[in-house]
Amino acid sequence: MNIYKILICDHVGLAFDKNGKPDASAVAAHIVARGGSFHSGIHVADAKTTGLHFFYAPELSTEAELITAAGAGKFDAIISAATFIPAACSFSQGGVRIGTGTGNMLSHSWGGPNGIGGSAPLMNTPGFNARATAQMAFKALLRVRPDLPVATLHHRVIAGIFDTGKHLADFPTAKLEGQTIAILGFGNIGRELALLAKAFGMRVKIYAREHHRTRIETEGFVYAASAVEAASKADVLSIHIGLGALNAQTKRFSNQEFIGQGILAALNPNAVLLNYDRGECVDVEALDAAMATGQIAHAAIDADIFINADGSLRGPMAPYVPLNKKYPNRLELLPHAAADTDHPSRVAGAIQAIDQIFEAIINRRVFNLKGDLPAGYSNGGPKLGV
Repeated sequence: MNIYKILICDHVGLAFDKNGKPDASAVAAHIVARGGSFHSGIHVADAKTTGLHFFYAPELSTEAELITAAGAGKFDAIISAATFIPAACSFSQGGVRIGTGTGNMLSHSWGGPNGIGGSAPLMNTPGFNARATAQMAFKALLRVRPDLPVATLHHRVIAGIFDTGKHLADFPTAKLEGQTIAILGFGNIGRELALLAKAFGMRVKIYAREHHRTRIETEGFVYAASAVEAASKADVLSIHIGLGALNAQTKRFSNQEFIGQGILAALNPNAVLLNYDRGECVDVEALDAAMATGQIAHAAIDADIFINADGSLRGPMAPYVPLNKKYPNRLELLPHAAADTDHPSRVAGAIQAIDQIFEAIINRRVFNLKGDLPAGYSNGGPKLGV
Protein backbone atom coordinates (compact mmCIF):
# COMPACT_ATOMS: atom_id res chain seq x y z
CA MET A 1 0.00 0.00 0.00
CA ASN A 2 1.12 3.54 -0.70
CA ILE A 3 1.17 6.49 1.68
CA TYR A 4 -2.10 8.42 1.48
CA LYS A 5 -2.57 11.82 3.09
CA ILE A 6 -6.08 13.00 3.96
CA LEU A 7 -6.85 16.54 5.12
CA ILE A 8 -9.63 17.11 7.67
CA CYS A 9 -10.37 20.84 7.65
CA ASP A 10 -13.40 21.12 9.96
CA HIS A 11 -14.00 20.20 13.59
CA VAL A 12 -14.88 16.55 14.08
CA GLY A 13 -16.01 16.96 17.68
CA LEU A 14 -17.63 19.88 19.45
CA ALA A 15 -17.61 18.90 23.10
CA PHE A 16 -14.65 20.36 24.99
CA ASP A 17 -11.73 18.28 26.19
CA LYS A 18 -9.75 18.82 29.40
CA ASN A 19 -7.79 21.60 27.69
CA GLY A 20 -10.92 23.49 26.73
CA LYS A 21 -10.65 22.67 23.03
CA PRO A 22 -13.15 20.86 20.81
CA ASP A 23 -12.61 17.15 21.38
CA ALA A 24 -11.55 15.12 18.35
CA SER A 25 -10.47 12.08 20.36
CA ALA A 26 -13.35 9.81 19.33
CA VAL A 27 -12.63 10.34 15.66
CA ALA A 28 -8.87 9.96 16.18
CA ALA A 29 -9.48 6.67 18.00
CA HIS A 30 -11.65 5.42 15.15
CA ILE A 31 -8.95 6.21 12.61
CA VAL A 32 -6.34 4.32 14.63
CA ALA A 33 -8.71 1.38 15.16
CA ARG A 34 -9.09 1.11 11.40
CA GLY A 35 -5.31 1.00 10.98
CA GLY A 36 -4.83 4.62 10.00
CA SER A 37 -2.79 7.40 11.61
CA PHE A 38 -4.06 10.66 13.10
CA HIS A 39 -1.92 13.82 13.05
CA SER A 40 -2.67 17.26 14.45
CA GLY A 41 -1.68 19.94 11.95
CA ILE A 42 -0.59 19.70 8.33
CA HIS A 43 3.03 18.63 8.61
CA VAL A 44 2.82 16.06 5.83
CA ALA A 45 6.39 14.88 6.44
CA ASP A 46 4.97 13.00 9.45
CA ALA A 47 3.45 10.47 7.04
CA LYS A 48 6.40 8.09 7.06
CA THR A 49 4.69 4.70 6.91
CA THR A 50 2.39 3.20 4.31
CA GLY A 51 -1.34 3.52 4.90
CA LEU A 52 -3.87 6.29 5.46
CA HIS A 53 -2.68 9.35 7.35
CA PHE A 54 -5.32 11.88 8.45
CA PHE A 55 -4.12 15.44 9.11
CA TYR A 56 -6.44 17.45 11.33
CA ALA A 57 -6.42 21.21 10.68
CA PRO A 58 -9.83 22.70 11.56
CA GLU A 59 -8.31 26.18 11.77
CA LEU A 60 -8.05 26.38 7.96
CA SER A 61 -10.75 28.70 6.67
CA THR A 62 -9.94 31.18 3.91
CA GLU A 63 -9.35 30.39 0.25
CA ALA A 64 -5.74 31.53 0.55
CA GLU A 65 -5.13 29.22 3.52
CA LEU A 66 -6.66 26.24 1.72
CA ILE A 67 -4.71 26.82 -1.48
CA THR A 68 -1.48 27.19 0.47
CA ALA A 69 -2.19 24.03 2.43
CA ALA A 70 -3.64 21.85 -0.32
CA GLY A 71 -3.39 23.64 -3.64
CA ALA A 72 -0.62 21.60 -5.21
CA GLY A 73 -1.79 18.07 -4.54
CA LYS A 74 -0.19 17.92 -1.10
CA PHE A 75 -3.11 15.80 0.10
CA ASP A 76 -4.74 12.86 -1.63
CA ALA A 77 -8.22 13.32 -0.16
CA ILE A 78 -10.19 15.72 1.99
CA ILE A 79 -12.99 15.71 4.56
CA SER A 80 -14.87 18.98 5.02
CA ALA A 81 -18.08 20.18 6.63
CA ALA A 82 -18.71 23.91 6.15
CA THR A 83 -15.34 25.07 4.82
CA PHE A 84 -15.37 26.12 1.16
CA ILE A 85 -12.84 24.09 -0.80
CA PRO A 86 -11.46 26.12 -3.75
CA ALA A 87 -11.39 24.70 -7.26
CA ALA A 88 -7.60 25.04 -7.25
CA CYS A 89 -7.24 22.48 -4.47
CA SER A 90 -6.70 18.99 -5.88
CA PHE A 91 -7.33 15.62 -4.23
CA SER A 92 -6.69 12.64 -6.50
CA GLN A 93 -8.43 10.11 -4.24
CA GLY A 94 -11.63 12.05 -3.57
CA GLY A 95 -13.45 14.06 -0.94
CA VAL A 96 -16.31 13.73 1.53
CA ARG A 97 -18.58 16.47 2.76
CA ILE A 98 -19.82 15.86 6.33
CA GLY A 99 -23.51 16.54 5.73
CA THR A 100 -25.75 16.54 2.68
CA GLY A 101 -25.17 19.57 0.47
CA THR A 102 -21.90 19.70 -1.45
CA GLY A 103 -22.09 23.30 -2.67
CA ASN A 104 -18.90 24.10 -0.75
CA MET A 105 -16.89 21.29 -2.38
CA LEU A 106 -15.52 23.16 -5.38
CA SER A 107 -12.36 21.15 -6.17
CA HIS A 108 -11.81 20.50 -9.86
CA SER A 109 -10.67 16.98 -8.90
CA TRP A 110 -14.29 15.79 -8.92
CA GLY A 111 -15.71 18.50 -11.15
CA GLY A 112 -17.02 20.92 -8.54
CA PRO A 113 -20.01 20.60 -6.20
CA ASN A 114 -21.97 18.42 -8.63
CA GLY A 115 -19.16 15.88 -8.85
CA ILE A 116 -19.41 15.88 -12.63
CA GLY A 117 -16.49 15.32 -14.97
CA GLY A 118 -13.68 14.87 -12.46
CA SER A 119 -11.31 11.96 -11.99
CA ALA A 120 -11.87 11.61 -8.21
CA PRO A 121 -15.12 10.72 -6.41
CA LEU A 122 -17.15 13.25 -4.43
CA MET A 123 -19.20 11.88 -1.52
CA ASN A 124 -21.38 13.13 1.31
CA THR A 125 -22.81 11.75 4.58
CA PRO A 126 -26.58 12.26 4.47
CA GLY A 127 -28.91 11.43 7.30
CA PHE A 128 -26.69 11.55 10.37
CA ASN A 129 -27.88 15.00 11.46
CA ALA A 130 -31.41 14.96 10.04
CA ARG A 131 -33.16 14.63 13.39
CA ALA A 132 -31.06 17.33 15.04
CA THR A 133 -31.74 19.74 12.16
CA ALA A 134 -35.47 19.05 12.19
CA GLN A 135 -35.65 19.57 15.95
CA MET A 136 -33.86 22.90 15.72
CA ALA A 137 -36.13 24.04 12.89
CA PHE A 138 -39.19 23.14 14.93
CA LYS A 139 -37.70 24.89 17.94
CA ALA A 140 -37.48 28.05 15.82
CA LEU A 141 -41.20 27.70 15.07
CA LEU A 142 -42.03 27.20 18.75
CA ARG A 143 -40.26 30.44 19.60
CA VAL A 144 -42.95 32.39 17.75
CA ARG A 145 -45.95 30.04 17.58
CA PRO A 146 -48.03 30.08 19.71
CA ASP A 147 -47.07 33.75 19.94
CA LEU A 148 -47.39 34.16 23.70
CA PRO A 149 -44.86 36.85 24.78
CA VAL A 150 -43.24 34.73 27.46
CA ALA A 151 -40.49 37.23 28.32
CA THR A 152 -43.02 40.06 28.78
CA LEU A 153 -45.27 37.97 30.98
CA HIS A 154 -42.31 36.79 33.06
CA HIS A 155 -41.20 40.38 33.58
CA ARG A 156 -44.67 41.47 34.62
CA VAL A 157 -45.03 38.58 37.07
CA ILE A 158 -41.68 39.37 38.68
CA ALA A 159 -42.54 43.08 38.78
CA GLY A 160 -45.85 42.34 40.45
CA ILE A 161 -47.91 44.03 37.73
CA PHE A 162 -49.91 41.09 36.38
CA ASP A 163 -53.26 39.90 37.63
CA THR A 164 -54.32 36.61 36.02
CA GLY A 165 -58.02 37.39 36.34
CA LYS A 166 -57.70 40.82 34.74
CA HIS A 167 -54.89 40.64 32.23
CA LEU A 168 -54.90 37.24 30.50
CA ALA A 169 -57.49 38.48 28.02
CA ASP A 170 -54.88 40.93 26.70
CA PHE A 171 -52.72 38.08 25.38
CA PRO A 172 -54.74 35.82 23.05
CA THR A 173 -52.86 33.09 21.18
CA ALA A 174 -53.65 30.29 18.75
CA LYS A 175 -52.22 26.80 19.26
CA LEU A 176 -50.31 24.96 16.53
CA GLU A 177 -52.93 22.24 16.39
CA GLY A 178 -55.04 22.74 13.30
CA GLN A 179 -52.58 25.08 11.57
CA THR A 180 -50.97 24.06 8.28
CA ILE A 181 -47.28 23.63 7.62
CA ALA A 182 -45.94 23.35 4.08
CA ILE A 183 -42.73 21.34 3.80
CA LEU A 184 -40.79 21.49 0.56
CA GLY A 185 -38.78 18.29 0.16
CA PHE A 186 -39.22 14.84 1.69
CA GLY A 187 -35.66 13.77 2.35
CA ASN A 188 -34.37 12.80 5.77
CA ILE A 189 -34.86 16.24 7.34
CA GLY A 190 -38.17 17.01 5.65
CA ARG A 191 -39.67 13.76 6.87
CA GLU A 192 -38.40 14.23 10.45
CA LEU A 193 -39.93 17.72 10.53
CA ALA A 194 -43.21 16.38 9.15
CA LEU A 195 -43.38 13.83 11.96
CA LEU A 196 -42.77 16.54 14.59
CA ALA A 197 -45.46 18.77 13.10
CA LYS A 198 -47.90 15.87 12.98
CA ALA A 199 -47.24 15.17 16.66
CA PHE A 200 -48.33 18.76 17.42
CA GLY A 201 -51.59 18.23 15.55
CA MET A 202 -50.62 20.31 12.52
CA ARG A 203 -51.88 19.63 9.02
CA VAL A 204 -48.82 18.75 6.95
CA LYS A 205 -48.60 19.40 3.19
CA ILE A 206 -45.52 18.21 1.38
CA TYR A 207 -44.15 19.08 -2.04
CA ALA A 208 -41.68 16.46 -3.26
CA ARG A 209 -40.88 14.31 -6.27
CA GLU A 210 -43.78 12.20 -7.51
CA HIS A 211 -42.13 8.93 -6.45
CA HIS A 212 -42.46 10.04 -2.80
CA ARG A 213 -46.24 10.46 -3.09
CA THR A 214 -47.29 7.01 -1.88
CA ARG A 215 -45.09 7.18 1.19
CA ILE A 216 -46.18 10.73 1.98
CA GLU A 217 -49.85 9.83 1.87
CA THR A 218 -49.35 6.51 3.65
CA GLU A 219 -47.77 8.35 6.58
CA GLY A 220 -50.77 10.64 6.86
CA PHE A 221 -49.49 13.75 5.10
CA VAL A 222 -50.98 15.66 2.16
CA TYR A 223 -49.07 15.45 -1.11
CA ALA A 224 -48.77 18.63 -3.18
CA ALA A 225 -47.79 18.53 -6.84
CA SER A 226 -46.12 21.96 -6.74
CA ALA A 227 -44.47 24.24 -4.23
CA VAL A 228 -47.20 26.86 -4.70
CA GLU A 229 -49.87 24.23 -4.05
CA ALA A 230 -48.11 23.20 -0.84
CA ALA A 231 -47.76 26.82 0.29
CA SER A 232 -51.38 27.73 -0.51
CA LYS A 233 -53.12 28.82 2.72
CA ALA A 234 -50.27 27.45 4.86
CA ASP A 235 -49.29 29.13 8.11
CA VAL A 236 -45.70 27.87 8.10
CA LEU A 237 -43.28 27.16 5.24
CA SER A 238 -40.18 25.03 5.78
CA ILE A 239 -37.58 24.42 3.06
CA HIS A 240 -35.68 21.16 2.58
CA ILE A 241 -34.97 20.89 -1.16
CA GLY A 242 -31.23 21.52 -1.28
CA LEU A 243 -29.48 23.78 -3.77
CA GLY A 244 -29.68 21.32 -6.64
CA ALA A 245 -27.20 21.17 -9.49
CA LEU A 246 -24.79 23.97 -10.33
CA ASN A 247 -25.05 25.31 -13.88
CA ALA A 248 -21.53 25.62 -15.22
CA GLN A 249 -22.46 28.53 -17.51
CA THR A 250 -24.60 30.67 -15.20
CA LYS A 251 -22.79 29.65 -11.98
CA ARG A 252 -26.19 29.35 -10.34
CA PHE A 253 -27.77 26.38 -8.60
CA SER A 254 -31.04 25.00 -9.91
CA ASN A 255 -32.88 25.78 -6.65
CA GLN A 256 -31.24 29.15 -6.07
CA GLU A 257 -33.92 31.73 -5.13
CA PHE A 258 -36.55 28.99 -5.58
CA ILE A 259 -38.62 30.59 -2.81
CA GLY A 260 -39.79 33.78 -4.44
CA GLN A 261 -42.75 36.11 -4.53
CA GLY A 262 -45.18 33.53 -5.96
CA ILE A 263 -44.64 30.96 -3.22
CA LEU A 264 -44.57 33.53 -0.41
CA ALA A 265 -47.78 35.16 -1.65
CA ALA A 266 -49.59 31.80 -1.54
CA LEU A 267 -49.11 31.55 2.24
CA ASN A 268 -51.60 32.83 4.75
CA PRO A 269 -50.83 36.37 5.96
CA ASN A 270 -48.50 36.55 8.99
CA ALA A 271 -46.89 33.24 8.09
CA VAL A 272 -43.60 31.87 9.41
CA LEU A 273 -40.72 31.00 7.09
CA LEU A 274 -38.17 28.38 8.17
CA ASN A 275 -35.04 27.94 6.06
CA TYR A 276 -32.80 25.40 7.73
CA ASP A 277 -31.67 24.17 4.33
CA ARG A 278 -29.51 26.48 2.19
CA GLY A 279 -29.59 30.25 2.44
CA GLU A 280 -29.52 30.66 -1.33
CA CYS A 281 -32.85 28.82 -1.74
CA VAL A 282 -34.73 32.01 -0.78
CA ASP A 283 -34.97 35.17 -2.89
CA VAL A 284 -33.98 37.64 -0.18
CA GLU A 285 -35.53 40.59 -2.02
CA ALA A 286 -38.85 38.74 -2.17
CA LEU A 287 -38.57 37.92 1.52
CA ASP A 288 -37.87 41.60 2.27
CA ALA A 289 -41.03 42.61 0.40
CA ALA A 290 -43.11 39.93 2.11
CA MET A 291 -41.93 41.02 5.56
CA ALA A 292 -42.65 44.66 4.71
CA THR A 293 -46.30 43.84 4.01
CA GLY A 294 -46.65 41.44 6.93
CA GLN A 295 -47.18 38.46 4.64
CA ILE A 296 -44.23 36.93 6.51
CA ALA A 297 -44.37 37.69 10.20
CA HIS A 298 -41.23 35.83 11.21
CA ALA A 299 -38.33 34.19 9.41
CA ALA A 300 -35.74 31.80 10.83
CA ILE A 301 -32.66 31.22 8.66
CA ASP A 302 -29.73 28.87 9.30
CA ALA A 303 -26.93 29.42 6.78
CA ASP A 304 -23.16 29.70 6.46
CA ILE A 305 -21.50 33.04 7.07
CA PHE A 306 -17.82 33.93 6.88
CA ILE A 307 -15.68 36.98 7.62
CA ASN A 308 -13.36 38.38 4.97
CA ALA A 309 -9.93 39.75 5.80
CA ASP A 310 -11.34 43.30 5.66
CA GLY A 311 -14.08 42.42 8.14
CA SER A 312 -16.90 42.27 5.59
CA LEU A 313 -19.30 39.34 5.56
CA ARG A 314 -19.68 36.76 2.85
CA GLY A 315 -21.59 33.55 2.39
CA PRO A 316 -25.29 32.77 1.91
CA MET A 317 -26.30 34.34 5.22
CA ALA A 318 -24.77 37.74 4.42
CA PRO A 319 -27.77 39.08 2.39
CA TYR A 320 -30.12 38.36 5.29
CA VAL A 321 -28.19 40.35 7.90
CA PRO A 322 -29.42 43.82 6.78
CA LEU A 323 -33.03 42.66 7.14
CA ASN A 324 -32.57 42.38 10.88
CA LYS A 325 -32.31 46.18 11.18
CA LYS A 326 -35.45 46.65 9.10
CA TYR A 327 -37.49 44.05 10.97
CA PRO A 328 -36.18 43.84 14.55
CA ASN A 329 -37.39 40.89 16.60
CA ARG A 330 -38.84 39.24 13.49
CA LEU A 331 -35.79 37.32 12.31
CA GLU A 332 -33.70 34.59 13.85
CA LEU A 333 -30.38 34.17 12.05
CA LEU A 334 -28.12 31.20 12.84
CA PRO A 335 -24.66 30.58 11.31
CA HIS A 336 -25.50 27.09 9.98
CA ALA A 337 -25.46 25.81 13.53
CA ALA A 338 -28.68 23.78 13.67
CA ALA A 339 -27.04 20.39 13.32
CA ASP A 340 -23.35 21.21 13.32
CA THR A 341 -23.27 22.08 17.01
CA ASP A 342 -24.49 18.66 18.16
CA HIS A 343 -21.35 16.81 19.30
CA PRO A 344 -22.59 13.21 18.84
CA SER A 345 -23.95 14.04 15.38
CA ARG A 346 -20.70 15.68 14.25
CA VAL A 347 -18.67 12.71 15.53
CA ALA A 348 -21.00 10.25 13.79
CA GLY A 349 -20.79 12.18 10.52
CA ALA A 350 -17.01 12.40 10.70
CA ILE A 351 -16.66 8.68 11.41
CA GLN A 352 -18.92 7.90 8.47
CA ALA A 353 -16.80 10.18 6.25
CA ILE A 354 -13.62 8.44 7.38
CA ASP A 355 -15.10 5.01 6.65
CA GLN A 356 -16.04 6.20 3.16
CA ILE A 357 -12.50 7.46 2.55
CA PHE A 358 -11.09 4.09 3.61
CA GLU A 359 -13.48 2.31 1.25
CA ALA A 360 -12.70 4.62 -1.65
CA ILE A 361 -8.93 4.41 -1.30
CA ILE A 362 -8.47 0.78 -0.27
CA ASN A 363 -11.38 -0.98 -1.99
CA ARG A 364 -12.13 1.58 -4.74
CA ARG A 365 -15.77 1.47 -3.65
CA VAL A 366 -17.76 4.67 -3.30
CA PHE A 367 -20.71 5.23 -0.97
CA ASN A 368 -23.03 8.25 -1.21
CA LEU A 369 -21.61 9.28 -4.56
CA LYS A 370 -22.40 12.78 -5.78
CA GLY A 371 -22.27 13.05 -9.56
CA ASP A 372 -20.16 10.86 -11.81
CA LEU A 373 -18.50 7.62 -10.79
CA PRO A 374 -14.87 7.96 -11.92
CA ALA A 375 -13.18 5.13 -13.80
CA GLY A 376 -11.78 2.38 -11.62
CA TYR A 377 -14.39 2.65 -8.85
CA SER A 378 -17.52 0.65 -8.01
CA ASN A 379 -20.66 2.28 -6.63
CA GLY A 380 -21.59 1.00 -3.18
CA GLY A 381 -24.86 2.93 -3.23
CA PRO A 382 -26.35 4.96 -0.39
CA LYS A 383 -25.22 4.62 3.19
CA LEU A 384 -27.24 6.68 5.64
CA GLY A 385 -26.13 7.73 9.10
CA VAL A 386 -28.51 7.83 12.05
